Amino acid sequence: MSERLVKLLQGYIWYPREAPIDLADYLPQRLEPDLHLLWDEITPPFTFFDDGTFAATQHFWQFTVVKTMRDDDDAEALIPWLTETLQAKLEATPPGVGWQVFGDLREV
Repeated sequence: MSERLVKLLQGYIWYPREAPIDLADYLPQRLEPDLHLLWDEITPPFTFFDDGTFAATQHFWQFTVVKTMRDDDDAEALIPWLTETLQAKLEATPPGVGWQVFGDLREV
């Protein structure tokens, strides 16, 4: 039985540059043995947020949730639980933290 790496979710997290926030205080790097949450700070792909805030005033992170899957695993069945679990963790972040989450089911 072979294993493959599958991307389940992708999204963005942002917060003001002056905020002393460490994402590791709120988001785990692992949700179960083979389910990993990765995040990297990136340059925002736009100039303004919908509310007119300059994107340059924010730390902006892209995150990806990946899982090592076996041939008989059902990746799609994990997405509702994963979305709910991640949403609860994001809602526990301090005021000023924003996020957007997308399903992105595909092999890496």
